[in-house]
Amino acid sequence: MNKNDFSIRLERKEEYREVEALIRESFWNVYKPGCSEHYVMHVLRDDPAFVKELDFVVEQDGRLIGQNMFMRTVIEADDGRQIPVLTMGPICIANDLKRKGYGKKLLDYSLEKAAGLGFGAVLFEGNILFYGKSGFRYASEFGIRYHDLPEDADSSFFLCRELRAGYLDGITGVYQTPKGYYVDDAEVEEFDKEFPPKEKLKLPGQLFE
Repeated sequence: MNKNDFSIRLERKEEYREVEALIRESFWNVYKPGCSEHYVMHVLRDDPAFVKELDFVVEQDGRLIGQNMFMRTVIEADDGRQIPVLTMGPICIANDLKRKGYGKKLLDYSLEKAAGLGFGAVLFEGNILFYGKSGFRYASEFGIRYHDLPEDADSSFFLCRELRAGYLDGITGVYQTPKGYYVDDAEVEEFDKEFPPKEKLKLPGQLFE
């Protein structure tokens, strides 16, 4: 990868469907047969918690090859406070360009911009093997718990990175996923009809039926 052969910029309205198609291709049959991430993106753009200033695409030779976005949310602190934080995603890179370094470039750029806007921390669900390279740690190390997760359950999927050093010092509490991420399966099915047909497959390693 030549660091000069691509650019990262804000998403444009006329690109919405192209970005949704990119997300669909990237997530199809990964976590479940088919996917819902493209519809999640479609819905979240109109959510008040959506951060338009952090809605990025990666462009290479006139083609969109990646995207990332952020949502505002909160930690319900044990002392009664609501601590403003960000969550992230969907984030993806085109299937033919995965594992070539574009994802980390996009992630690091996005986090730098989020920090520049004054946000204090990002919490989300991801793989520490990848996201740890960009400074993420297990959220449990910060004393932050994932909502509705039993105390003895594996929380290694739940990650956190401070964007301002010490932002979460002295804070323990429960992270709340923005409600916009929870979409209706029937609405996903209807929306998906607007795209070319793809076969849904049940594959090893999928998290959901």
